[in-house]
Amino acid sequence: MKFTRFSLLVVAAAMAQAQTWDTSGNNLLNGKYYFRQVYYLIGDQYGDLSRAIAAYGNITFDGAGHYTISGGVYVDSSVGEAALTGSGTYSIAASGYGFISSPYVTGDVVYGLVSNQGIFVGSSTETTYGYNDMMIAAPEASPAPTAASFTGSWVCAGLDLTSLGEGNPSYALSYIMPLSPNGTTSLGSGIVSGYLGGNGTTVTTQNFSATYSFSNGAAVASFPNNGTLVAGQKYFYFSKDGNFLFGGAPNSFDMIVGVKTGTSLPTVSGLYYQAGIDDFEGQLDTYYGSEYVIAGAAPQTILGHQRVNFFGDISGYGSLYDSTYSGTFSLIGNGTFTSTAERLIVGDGGAVGIISGVGPSLGISVVLQAPTLSGSGVFVDPTRVQNSASDAPFTAGIAPGELLTLYGSGLASAVTVAGIPFPTTGLGGVQVTIGGLPAAIYYVSPTQISAIVPYGVTVGSAVQIQVTNNGALSNIVWAYVGATAPGVFTQNQNGTGFGEIEHLGIGNSVAPAGTVVTTASPAVIGETLAVYLTGLGTVSPAISDGSPGPASLSSATNTISVDFSGTAAAAPSFAGLAPGFSGLYQLNVTVPTGLTAGANFLDIAGPDSYMSYALVPIALTATTSTAASAEVKTAPEAAPIRANPKLRQVVIKATPRVPGGGK
Repeated sequence: MKFTRFSLLVVAAAMAQAQTWDTSGNNLLNGKYYFRQVYYLIGDQYGDLSRAIAAYGNITFDGAGHYTISGGVYVDSSVGEAALTGSGTYSIAASGYGFISSPYVTGDVVYGLVSNQGIFVGSSTETTYGYNDMMIAAPEASPAPTAASFTGSWVCAGLDLTSLGEGNPSYALSYIMPLSPNGTTSLGSGIVSGYLGGNGTTVTTQNFSATYSFSNGAAVASFPNNGTLVAGQKYFYFSKDGNFLFGGAPNSFDMIVGVKTGTSLPTVSGLYYQAGIDDFEGQLDTYYGSEYVIAGAAPQTILGHQRVNFFGDISGYGSLYDSTYSGTFSLIGNGTFTSTAERLIVGDGGAVGIISGVGPSLGISVVLQAPTLSGSGVFVDPTRVQNSASDAPFTAGIAPGELLTLYGSGLASAVTVAGIPFPTTGLGGVQVTIGGLPAAIYYVSPTQISAIVPYGVTVGSAVQIQVTNNGALSNIVWAYVGATAPGVFTQNQNGTGFGEIEHLGIGNSVAPAGTVVTTASPAVIGETLAVYLTGLGTVSPAISDGSPGPASLSSATNTISVDFSGTAAAAPSFAGLAPGFSGLYQLNVTVPTGLTAGANFLDIAGPDSYMSYALVPIALTATTSTAASAEVKTAPEAAPIRANPKLRQVVIKATPRVPGGGK
């Protein structure tokens, strides 16, 4: 459930490959699996493909970090088809997050996650070889599926970048296909609807009638050879519960995912893992990540993260960044949702979602329910290491100086709140180490800790996080460290809605300096605002961990840029620590011209990150009600660099919460 607004932002990043990582979840991959992985290698400045590869077959995991491939096949547009055998390694954390050495590209790794059903989804986001890819692996069911077990109503999504023979993603096809297998040989008949790259929003349809048979637990589907969207033979592999399938052509380079749909509206909530491929007018990216779906009535809200690998063309180089975002959706019928960018189908009682792009935003992705974790003693939930401002899912990683929230059980004996500066030697008998360094602690309770990531952690590394409660050690959880992980505090304190943003009384502002930007007191084109956030990374002059931002100002060393709903703002006049506060950053930015009145997304980018979830209400000119109650401020630029004392309560978030949810 991606639902993120498209951005052409291109930023560089460097996350270390195949580094030391948690292996406590290696048993989550154990036994014989079916897998399929597709690779698309960009060959020129126009985005044409120079090479496409599909690898598929059986992969066996030993539960201890090693795998073997037997009976596999690879189809390479450059060298043809051949048998695929070999072995490799993998490292999976208790959360299911980790990586597998690439089955086909020596030296690369596929990053991804293992779902509640034991299904791995991922992408080789850290590759330097200029390709985009997607991998799915699911444990073989026992007993093996048969023609008789393949029944009911199904919907499949497919993406094929090469079937038209053009070798250019601009000629891709993306489609949704209903299937109604009857338990013998028929897949039924129906209408496939989709989009052809280059045709924009024009819908293409295809009538079909198809058959199937089974071999070694996999379905062999046969479609008419002259189909516009789907044609020829396809292999389908199944999840253990028989409600999810994936596969593609045995001699081509497509990817298909499918889900068995029910007869009623599915329940969707909690944490999900995801992976997919996007094709926006010939520009490719692939990603993996996670997202929270907030329980409640429609429209439901999501908070998501994706690790994105963008290889658009050889002149545009490869780019890596972490994207955090929010969105809403409203399922109808038996679990469908359509927006201007994508079509979502949810099945298996809410455990599986598949997405197909709407032209010209083609693509395919799969979303799978994450495992629910608990532990005894002092327990840190590996899936709930989150940015204290944004509540971004744990796969977003952490950054030096970020105010971080850890959730779990047995974390402290009582609630204790620190004064400024925050102590690194412990609070209420609790200590936190991140990357082996003592973290400054703001708040502790039995189920929640708020602490600052030490400035000394190594960017590009994977680090261990551990809690000590009165001498008792917690489990170790791991996180990747980026240069930045921006998260804006929001007024409802759950990572959605309007940001904690102040008028500064500079520029066109007519609101009193220090008042919060709201719909009743919106920001005005040309005025300068103060945005309160965390996760901008290291600062200069450097300060010690837990110390407050100095009155003489300590600025972020990373370059930070801002846009409002895609309209770029001028470089921030200040980005750094809010004076007098620990773990709190401040960003002063001027509202640009060219915006539409109303709620606009505030998008903030660092060198390796991009966030788009906080909203800011914008007025094109000052409203009469605002002007009547405020006077224009002309304070010098340095004077408004301040923090709203009310934010102290925002930062604490003292009551444990469901991720992205209410109190």
